Amino acid sequence: QVQVVGSGGGLVQPGGSLRLSCVASGRTFSIYDMEWHRQAPGQQRELVARITSGGSTNYADSVKGRFTISRDNAKNTVFLQMNSLKPEDTAVYYCNAKWGPYTRWGQGTQVTVSS
Repeated sequence: QVQVVGSGGGLVQPGGSLRLSCVASGRTFSIYDMEWHRQAPGQQRELVARITSGGSTNYADSVKGRFTISRDNAKNTVFLQMNSLKPEDTAVYYCNAKWGPYTRWGQGTQVTVSS
């Protein structure tokens, strides 16, 4: 069974950085497309960044140039490096793994950007 576990959230001041991690186990990690989404209070969940099994990446316009998604297939892990954080980046961040018609979500990790 595929399990997805995200971590790394916390409280950071505006302009600061955080790195989120997401481990996906249960199948060969390299076949997964991996995504990070976020959901702020009262708002819909939105796609933040995506990395395919081949390493192609996509970003939401709101995070381009500030966030970087990467993967380490040897460690079954995808990372989201978040720099120049803004208060509007405050949200619960969720990762997922996609393969074929399937999607498995991890639990969320809270990111709060505040002084």
